[in-house]
Amino acid sequence: MLPPEAVSAFAAVFIVGMVWLRTRMQYSKRAPGARSLTAAGATYFAALGLLLVLGWFAAPALAHQVSTPVPVAPTLARVVWFLAVYYLFIPLHRVLRARGLAVFRSGED
Repeated sequence: MLPPEAVSAFAAVFIVGMVWLRTRMQYSKRAPGARSLTAAGATYFAALGLLLVLGWFAAPALAHQVSTPVPVAPTLARVVWFLAVYYLFIPLHRVLRARGLAVFRSGED
């Protein structure tokens, strides 16, 4: 069985992959070819990484303060934080696109 920290690390990497894939799929319909990150995209993924690292440390303490007298496992608190960050980045990407800020650009741009 994997140690709890490994499960949390796998969950974080999985979330980064899902955000990358979901965001990239939004641009695949436009023009074929290679894609690269824009400046807004680099900021978008830096913010994602920052929130995941913040959650690694803050989620267990926050869950301890918010929860009932029954202790919450740090792994569960981290995974819930990571999922919340994933769902936060869906509307964030929509806001960026509505403002004309692309996360990815095609090789032809």
